Amino acid sequence: MHRLALIGFGNVGQGLAQILLDKASVLKAEQGFEAKIVAVATLRKGSLYHPDGLDLKALIAAAQTGNFNAYPDTAGLVRGLDPLATIRETNADVIAENTYTDFNTAEPALTHVRTALTLGKHVITANKGPVALAYREIEALAKHHNVYFGYEGTVMGGTPSLRLARLGLAGCTISGFRGIINGTTNFILTQMETGKGYADALAEAQHLGYAEADPTGDVEGYDALGKLIIVANTIMGLALKIKEVERVGITKISSGDIKQAQAEAKRWKLIAGVRKSADGQVQASVRPELIPLGDPLASVGGGINAITYDTDLLGSVTLIGAGAGPQATGFALLSDLLELDRRC
Repeated sequence: MHRLALIGFGNVGQGLAQILLDKASVLKAEQGFEAKIVAVATLRKGSLYHPDGLDLKALIAAAQTGNFNAYPDTAGLVRGLDPLATIRETNADVIAENTYTDFNTAEPALTHVRTALTLGKHVITANKGPVALAYREIEALAKHHNVYFGYEGTVMGGTPSLRLARLGLAGCTISGFRGIINGTTNFILTQMETGKGYADALAEAQHLGYAEADPTGDVEGYDALGKLIIVANTIMGLALKIKEVERVGITKISSGDIKQAQAEAKRWKLIAGVRKSADGQVQASVRPELIPLGDPLASVGGGINAITYDTDLLGSVTLIGAGAGPQATGFALLSDLLELDRRC
């Protein structure tokens, strides 16, 4: 029985909690897997800790009110621990770090991850910052303390893009990849193909929850860039840094560009790609590319993500699936938990 502490309880954490609530009996019967959430710590909603486990139905309901005041008081319940105290002072053996992503410092997530691993606690995360900025350090720390670090949810949500490469393509040499790894920009470009201008397509993305009120991270390519760094460094063994990668967003693509592409039987897509040549030279970029309709990535529309790995033994292998959303990313955390359970 794993005891989880969730640092951050937004869509990702709530998605995991809902999955554990809905599928507890199936997971136990089919996978022999059992877990309970013993603690949740957030900056805005408050925090809860009970060593015997929290009531998931009540936890999710309370979170949807905006804070944990509505969670019922019970004997042994502790309120008010901050994230670091939650990591240090609770009986959790797995820390799920899902606070906001910061590509400049990776904080506060990086401190949370370091603290948990140093204490001998396993860590799973969908937070891209620590993996993009400090992967090698984190992996070394996890290995030194003999604990597991899972980060499947950092790229393509629950679609197992990293696990496919690590496990499904084990034995292949991956010389490069290219992908649509930001659903917001893909949704906007797909909407523009229906005749909408960029501003209207962005407004629709914001209305549906694909884009934030400030969409800069998505539309200027920063989110895709962070994910590119993660794939390059964790799968290809590179040591790329964010400042080394060319980055161009989609804000300059006009309705005229879309129409011209359609006339040429092509599509604009924001493509994140890395290629390593035989002599060791690395080319990496995030930029809009005009691709023919016969390209596997051209058929990927809406908020869906896709990635194509270039391998020596299988040629090009393309994976397509959901790249965001509470259930999809919650599943990514579950997949890490199941891998942890099999290993330990």
